[in-house]
Order: sequence, then C-alpha cells, then structure tokens
Amino acid sequence: MSSYYSIDHLPGRTIQFEGQDYLFFSGTAYLGMAQNPAFQALLAEGMARYGTMFGSSRNGNLQLSIYEEAEAQLTAFAKAEAALTLSSGMLAGQAVVSWLKAQGLGFLYGPKAHPAIWQDPNTSLPTLSFADWTAQLPELVAAAATPHVVIALNSLDALCSMRYSFDWVNQLPEGPDITLLVDDSHGLGVIGPEGSGIGPMIPRRPNVRLIVTASLAKAMGMPGGVIFADPKTLQSIRHTAFFGACSPIPPAYLYAFGRAQTLYRTAFDRLQANIARFESRIGPSDRFQHIPAYPVFYTEQDQLYSYLLANRILIYSFAYPTPADKPNTRIVISALHQPEDIEQLADCLDGKTG
Repeated sequence: MSSYYSIDHLPGRTIQFEGQDYLFFSGTAYLGMAQNPAFQALLAEGMARYGTMFGSSRNGNLQLSIYEEAEAQLTAFAKAEAALTLSSGMLAGQAVVSWLKAQGLGFLYGPKAHPAIWQDPNTSLPTLSFADWTAQLPELVAAAATPHVVIALNSLDALCSMRYSFDWVNQLPEGPDITLLVDDSHGLGVIGPEGSGIGPMIPRRPNVRLIVTASLAKAMGMPGGVIFADPKTLQSIRHTAFFGACSPIPPAYLYAFGRAQTLYRTAFDRLQANIARFESRIGPSDRFQHIPAYPVFYTEQDQLYSYLLANRILIYSFAYPTPADKPNTRIVISALHQPEDIEQLADCLDGKTG
C-alpha cells in the first residue's frame, strides 16, 4: 500500500510537497473546475449574493428560486426529464434508496455498486463479471420475491476503467415493474454527448423506470449531489421526511454553475484533447486498462506508483473502498493538465519496462 502525504493546498495539475513540485495525476476533479479561475470568480459572485450556505429545508415556507433554475439547467445538461439537488452524492443516492425501501421493493445489485445506492450497510455484492451478471438478470428479475424490483448499479467501473454496456436493458422481462437505479458519479460531465452522462445512453422500456444519481463534487466541481428522474418520481422523493430534513447544496455553487456552461464545454474539450494525447503516446498497451476517451488509466502494476513518485509524479494508489482492500493504482488525466505534462508523464513511462 502506498504512503499517505499531507499538503496544505488544493491539488491542481501540480502539488508542492517538501519544497518540490510534483505533477498530479490523481483525484476525481476531471474537468478541473475547482481550480478554474473563471469558475472561482462566478462562485465569488454567488457568495456575495447568497452567502456561504442556505440553512433551511428545501420544503420550507421561504424558498430560493436559484434551486429550480439550476435544476432546470442540470436537466438540460444531462438530457434528462427532471433533476433534484441535494448536499452530496451519497445523500442523493440514499434519498432514493430510502424512498424505494419504504415501498418494500426488492433490490438486485450490480458488481462494485457504490455504497450510496446500497439498501443495507452490510450489502453483499455479486462477484461475477459485469457481463456474466447482466446475462443472469432476466432470470433474476423473473425470480424476484417482489413484483417490483430495483436494479442498482454504477454507470461504469471507474476504479478499473471498464465500460458498462446497457444493451441488456432490452432483454429484461416485460411483465414486472423495474426501477433501474444508476450511480453516475464518475460519468456525469465526462461521458456521453458533451459530458451529459449515462442517461442518454440507456435504452428506455415501458416497464423500466430510470433513476440516475450522481455526485456533483467530481467533474462538476460542486459540493452536492443530484437525482435525475421523471417529475412524478422526484416530486414524491421531495415530499419525504428524508429530503425535507436535508440541508441543501450551497446556492452560490448553483449560481456559478448556471453561468458556467461555456466553461464546462471548454473544459470537456480540453479534457478530451488531453486524453487523446496520452492515448496516442502510450498506444496499445497491456499495462493499462482503459475506456477510450475516459480519463482513468488503470494498471495492475502497483509498483508504477513508486517509480513515478521517484520521478516527482503522483498518481492514484491506495486501498479502496476500505483499508482492507487491494490498492487501486491508476493514472487520472484532467482538463487542467498542459500538453507538456502529458508528454512528461509519457516520457517517464517510456523509460519504465515491465
């Protein structure tokens, strides 16, 4: 397992440690919005108008219109039917799970499903490959103990950079009601048309209700979470005590988001260019597992971490999701990186055999 390092500043394309600069190819700030000066300026405008926090229930008798405005913009961004924001991605997932659980629905979990969409903290996840698991889904749904079943899974495997096909949705039984609950925390802003996320890429079925949850703290650069679903579903979730008791996302961030659409598009294009540059440099390689046009490059060669660190390049490598798990080692490209950063990383990798 890699060591832990403590710094006193926000990582960007570089970090400073013990008086030296290191290139930083880790984290989940894929679009680099937290370090984007123009986004920071919009956030400062938002804080001047809304302060640092709105300490009230979203269901209170005094409401801020910025929430509905931003949710409409998020809906358009994700090409969804409607959106509802909460103060974290974990909370977004658990608000949905709490609502579904209250209805007594049965849950089927996909491999590596994020804890945000677990019904029980002791949930046991399938150990099958994603393809093998989806091949069994029609039979599992048909055999479910409840007439309405929830299929809860991630939009992709961000840990190991593996794409998930959703073609299997077309093979689900037509009879039972099905809720497809998808955590898109590592996809929103990065995958799909113009970064719109997984939603537009999932087939629609009359008996399958789609609910997508996501953290906004990754590519989108905001401390919050979002639920995408049909308006009736979101209205029902909004009326739960779980949602009513939640603190909302700080409104200043939603103010900034609403005025930053050009910044997001520019960052998305920059990210794609950086990924393409790195892909072209490393070429076909058995060292990395990688979704084309996705910023994560996973490797089973954990020793790569120490080698790159000795060359003042810090990559992602630590046990996840618990300290007992195997270290996950991966290179993460962001929109912040300069072409020379990508070249330096690739040159360093060229000098590493194995």
